[in-house]
Amino acid sequence: MVKKPLLLMSWNVNGIRAVHKKGLFLSFIEKYQPDILCLQETKALQGQAEIDLPQYEEYWNSANRKGYSGTALFTKEKPLAVRNGFPTHIIKKFQLVSDSYGDPASEGRVIAAEFADFYVVTVYTPNAKEDLSRVPLRHTQWDPAFLFYCQELQKKKPVIFCGDLNVAHTPDDLANPKGNVGKHGFTDEERAGFQNFIDAGFVDTFRLFQQGSGHYSWWSHFANSRARNVGWRIDYFLVSASLQSRVKEAFILPEVFGSDHCPVGVVIS
Repeated sequence: MVKKPLLLMSWNVNGIRAVHKKGLFLSFIEKYQPDILCLQETKALQGQAEIDLPQYEEYWNSANRKGYSGTALFTKEKPLAVRNGFPTHIIKKFQLVSDSYGDPASEGRVIAAEFADFYVVTVYTPNAKEDLSRVPLRHTQWDPAFLFYCQELQKKKPVIFCGDLNVAHTPDDLANPKGNVGKHGFTDEERAGFQNFIDAGFVDTFRLFQQGSGHYSWWSHFANSRARNVGWRIDYFLVSASLQSRVKEAFILPEVFGSDHCPVGVVIS
């Protein structure tokens, strides 16, 4: 029997309660019916949003700090195992300790779900901050730790990872590259962190199907940026090279509102 293709989607909701209250979350689920949905920046504990989705298994990793960060994963198929956050040995290896903003290891930023033939990992990468104060954390700790974790999982089975990576990889990934060189989200360090995933063999699925600029997943609230499509592509699906041939589609849904980010997705055969 041929299995039907899987639809995986990722969305930084920038506060699940607000999106749900507006009725936009359930209408999104109803319209697209993703098999696996990964959320970032949920800013809530499980149950706080009172979402009733009986067709999905729900997994939440909430930050210790209330109303901040957080990830969640909704899946129609029950995973074999689910892990929140980095394993202790990775936290120690990369010294993921508190900085002036908090403790990156307790901010609810990672969920890894194991399925029969791959892992799905959702990530909400720390923002480097406007003053660039979290660039060192990103460059020497977080990005290398997350890559190391995905490579460790990949030794067992292929990995699909998605989420808000808080970086535009190339000049094509933001509307105004020249004006943003060296600013948070487009520093050399953050871009190198993303390039390390590519160099390690992970594939940016969207670029298998679309080249060039104009394709964005986040827009500032400033100066009507979204209506003018002056945005950034900072939300991604990457897959292990061994899964590349199974990626049948990769897309961005700028028509879906409710957050300053829009959903992104892939179809896996």
